[in-house]
Order: sequence, then C-alpha cells, then structure tokens
Amino acid sequence: MSGRGAPVVVVGAGPAGIRAAETLAAAGVRPVVIDEGRRAGGQIYRRPPEGFSRTPQTLYGPEASKAVALHAVFDAAAASGRVDHRPESSVLALGDGALQVLGPEGRSSIAYDRLILATGATDRLAPVPGWQSPGVYGLGGTQIALKAQGLTFGRRIVLAGSGPLLTLVAVQLLKAGAAVAAVLDTAPLGRQIAALPELLARPVFALRGVAMRAALGGRYHAGISLDRIEVDGRGPVAVAWHDAGGRVRRTDCDMVGLGWHLQAETHLADLAGCAFDYDETWAQWLPRTDRMGRAGDGVYLAGDGLRILGADGAEVAGRLAAAACLADMGLPAPDAAADLRKLDRLDRFARGIAHAFPWPAEMIRALPDETVVCRCEGVTAGELRKTVDYGGAEANRVKSLGRVGMGRCQGRFCRLAGVELIAARAGTGADSVGRLRGQAPVRPAPVEAWMDRGCGAAGSG
Repeated sequence: MSGRGAPVVVVGAGPAGIRAAETLAAAGVRPVVIDEGRRAGGQIYRRPPEGFSRTPQTLYGPEASKAVALHAVFDAAAASGRVDHRPESSVLALGDGALQVLGPEGRSSIAYDRLILATGATDRLAPVPGWQSPGVYGLGGTQIALKAQGLTFGRRIVLAGSGPLLTLVAVQLLKAGAAVAAVLDTAPLGRQIAALPELLARPVFALRGVAMRAALGGRYHAGISLDRIEVDGRGPVAVAWHDAGGRVRRTDCDMVGLGWHLQAETHLADLAGCAFDYDETWAQWLPRTDRMGRAGDGVYLAGDGLRILGADGAEVAGRLAAAACLADMGLPAPDAAADLRKLDRLDRFARGIAHAFPWPAEMIRALPDETVVCRCEGVTAGELRKTVDYGGAEANRVKSLGRVGMGRCQGRFCRLAGVELIAARAGTGADSVGRLRGQAPVRPAPVEAWMDRGCGAAGSG
C-alpha cells in the first residue's frame, strides 16, 4: 500500500516532534507525523489510555503543566487537520526519499521531500550477571508500565544503575505505593558533588533532583558496585552488591530495574546516511549536525535522538530543526537566536549530568566470562572475547562472527557494552572499535508486511 507524498515528515511525537510539527504548521506546512504511540507525548510525557483515572499531576509531577500544554498543542493541530497524525505506526526502513511504515492498516510507503527525525532515546543498559532473567527490566520499561497502565512489576523492587531516571522512577514508584527496597547508584557521591557547577546551569532542576533524592531516604546508596542478580526459576530473588565502603550487601527482591541514564535512538539516522562522532562525555556515538539540527540531504535531527538534553531541550531542538527546514525550503522561519542561547545552557546542564553519573565502563570490562551480554542471542562476555581473539577488534566484524547485536532489539540493549568488552580485549578505547551499524527493519515486523500485494508501494517486495 502506498501513501501520498508529503513535503515534510516528522518521525516521533514526543516534545521534539510536537514542537517541530507546531512550527511547521504555523508556517503553513502540513507535516505528516509518524509515531509509535497511540497518543502524542513521547516517553517523558507518555499518556495513559482514554478514561484512565490518574491525573497529570500524579503522572508527571512538577512537569504536569508542560505535559498538558504539549498534548493540547498537538491534539488541536491534528484535530484541525494542520498536522497529519499517523499513530501506532513504526518506521521500519527508509531510502530513495520514502519511509516504509508499519501501521494498523499494514505497511505503507510514505514519500517525503524533507525528514525530521525526533526519535528520542532508549534505556542505556549495562550487563550484570543474572540480568537476562525474567523480572529484570529497563528503567524506561518500568516507567512505561506505571504511566500507561498504572502497573508495577514486583512486590519488592530494587532499582540499580545511575542517572536522573534512576531517582525519578524510584520516586514515582513510591508515590504509586510500590515497595522499593533499595536504589543502588554506581556513581560515587563525590563525583556527583563535583558536577554541581555545571548542574547549576539549571538550578531549579538541580534542586528538584536533590529533593527527590532526599525523599528516598535510606533506600538510596551511592558509589556501589553491583556483583550479581541472584535468580531462581521464576526470576530475581536478591541483588548482591558492595557499598561505597567495600562491605558486602544483599537485598532481597522479586523485580529489578536497571538503567544508566539514556542512549540516543539513532537507527533511522544511520539509515538516512548521517555521519556519527564518538562523544567521550556520553560514551556513545552521536549523529553529526549543525547547531540547527541539519544532518544533510534534507534530513534534520531533534531531541534526544541527537543529544540527551531532556524534555525542555527536546522542545527547543524541535523548533530549531523545523526552523532550519523552513529556511531551506525558502519559507519564512522564526528567529532562532533565543532558542540557540537556551540550547547552550541546556547543553551545559546535560554535560553536568553525564559527568555526575558516568557510564560504568570499568564494571563492564571486568564482567565474568559467563555473564550474558547479548540477551537476544545469549552471547556471553567470554564468547565475545574469544570472537575478538580470532576475528579482530572491529564492532561489526565481531557482530557478524559472534552474533552480538543481531537479535530482536538490534543491539539496543548490548551494543554499548559490547563495544566496551571488545575495546578492553584489544587494549584500546571504545572509539577505536567503531559502532554497530543500523540495519532495516529497525523494528521487528511480520514477513507478511513485506509481501507485495500489488499496491505499488515503493521498495515493497
């Protein structure tokens, strides 16, 4: 099935995609907005089903007014026809000026002149012995269940990792009545304090984080070392860890949530031909753009899929990308000066977050051989190291020979950790190993979706 072409397609209806669509619509351009969610809002402002009883204040806390305002802006634009909203739809592939999209009606091909990718971020996960067990979730998945359905996965919960999301999810679970036994942060407290000058670029947010941390009380432990997740046939039974003083600790639980801040969702940017650079601060490969989000050849990036700047940063980046798009189309574009200044301040704060809550590279490099690294394919740290020994230390070669990153998640769970292990085995830096390249389809799709039913879809077959 083929869809009509559009001058601009926006992928993602989170804060970045909503502001990009709003800016385009205000200039008289009717964008197509493709989003996997049923309702616009993205992950940070994810909305529950209609009729859900929990209030925005309960779901979003201090950000409730921002969430409600964004929802209202997008809903009004979609209802008036100024935006062509395609919900519950996933972009599987792109090429030759068209997107292959899987939606409620099946696969369609949507041609575009210009493309704004506002694909957001995913959990940044690090392997821990036992993490492949049922009952171990990412912090993002834990939050989705709470926001979208009001559910918690366990009766006694341990959250582990580092970054603002760790504290936020813990507080949200406690407010929902969940039993959070421990919040285990691998970032040393001294490192967090040292980052305060950068974090004070947004003093309100910094103080809010301190207040949330205080609400956790004795549940919160900084500078810990994770040893393993103990499991039985049904799932986790405890987390074994060392505290900052080196003492052996063990916390009983029946559910574990893991996450080390976020990683940019860049698979579509990769397929669109964007260039990438390794960012030492974020310990991940990020797309290369100008300050407005231009990535070349009519492609623009915005939001956490470009830089992890949070919801406010995503809104700013969405407006900037749309302004760049309008200017390149020869249409009047809003003045970007104020947003560019705001972006600089948000970037300082975001880098403070990265410095305060570092990626646990050394923990990953020291993983025991029997630790599963790639949950989809069951590849262990030992098997990956052996692959490096006979295949060399290049990420995609290790992938092709050892299958790390070849599973259902397309490396979203394991690619960063895999690169650390490859680099450690080769005695080099993660930037020297390269990155696992994105491949289509970027989401799992039934074979039926690719069958040509005579509808003339570009790229079908």
